[in-house]
Amino acid sequence: MRIFKGVNLGGWLMMEGYLLGGRNIAESYFKRRFRSVYGKEELYKFERHFRNNFIEENDFKLIAGLGADCVRLPFNFRIIGEPPFSRINSGFRYLDKAFDWAEKYRLKIILDLHAARGAQNKDWHADSMGSSYLWSNSRYRERTYILWEAVAQRYKYRDALLGYDVLNEPVVGKKDMKILTRFYSSLIKRIRAVDKKHTIFLEGNLWAQRIEFIEGLLGEDIAVSIHAYQPLDYTFNFIPYLSYPGRIGKVLWNKRKVYNYLRPYYDFSRRNKVDIFVGEFGVNFRGGHSGEISYLGDILEVFDSYHFSYTYWTYKAISGFVFPNGIYQYISNPDFLSRQGPVFGWENYFKLWGRFKSKIIKSWRTSEYTFNKDIGKVLKKYFNKKSVKSS
Repeated sequence: MRIFKGVNLGGWLMMEGYLLGGRNIAESYFKRRFRSVYGKEELYKFERHFRNNFIEENDFKLIAGLGADCVRLPFNFRIIGEPPFSRINSGFRYLDKAFDWAEKYRLKIILDLHAARGAQNKDWHADSMGSSYLWSNSRYRERTYILWEAVAQRYKYRDALLGYDVLNEPVVGKKDMKILTRFYSSLIKRIRAVDKKHTIFLEGNLWAQRIEFIEGLLGEDIAVSIHAYQPLDYTFNFIPYLSYPGRIGKVLWNKRKVYNYLRPYYDFSRRNKVDIFVGEFGVNFRGGHSGEISYLGDILEVFDSYHFSYTYWTYKAISGFVFPNGIYQYISNPDFLSRQGPVFGWENYFKLWGRFKSKIIKSWRTSEYTFNKDIGKVLKKYFNKKSVKSS
């Protein structure tokens, strides 16, 4: 696999609270509450309006204009549904659009199962409210195999397809690691029975950080995916006023530290002759006053030095005070966002959708967002920098 560089389309086919200015509650929980107020038919219309406006063809054009050559496309299993995948609002229609647009603008797509049936970790971004049943329920694992077989069958002939990021940030907790190894082994076999060509990306345990167990699963067109957000207190702005370079906790973080932090993954890649893909990395932008641009430039330089492919988290988001907040940022503060509270972001829709429907829909469009020139400039520099595949 050659080196690929791009962005995540977070929030489009897997809604996340902070990306919409609110609490990180599970997408399914949000939709149940919305349906309890407005009914099933209005929820369907809400979903359709959101999917049709949050990401459009022009977004793929903008991404290509930055010099990116790929997008990682997170999706919730619910947009496709359960076997035999025949729901009227099947997410295949949106994936089809994404492939059409990607091919038009010469971008590759990495399909990322961000939320599996039963949830692969206990966090909101697995569409969970604190439980993870994928590892305790074999039926959920079987449904995940079937889902990937269907996805591979549908898209294996598309020119834009780069590969399958089969499970975002698994966390097996206290269960034996063998359950994740067996899951990946079975999934590889099931996908390969359908598609023998495209890359399968395997993420490490503990939110894509621990990858040692993957060593026994490696083979042709298998890549290892990691997520690189350290140090979290700084990149996510969990502790305000930290700066880079500088002492974060008890550790001095600078370019040398970033090299050392990522060195074990580079050593793994060299030892096993396997490609490393950094599926997620990013930084909360605070006006550039805390060294965010220096941090971003340093980690991108390390990626290039180590010959890692990567996709930035994320393309667009409501500008907020924690978590990476987008290359395109929504900075207005209408009543249905209400940063001052007491209700924040998307949970305001429960009361205000009927009153502000057209304005809410308009607010989702990228034309309502502001391009972060500082983040965009450094990403464009490295997107357009030539990289060579490691030997």
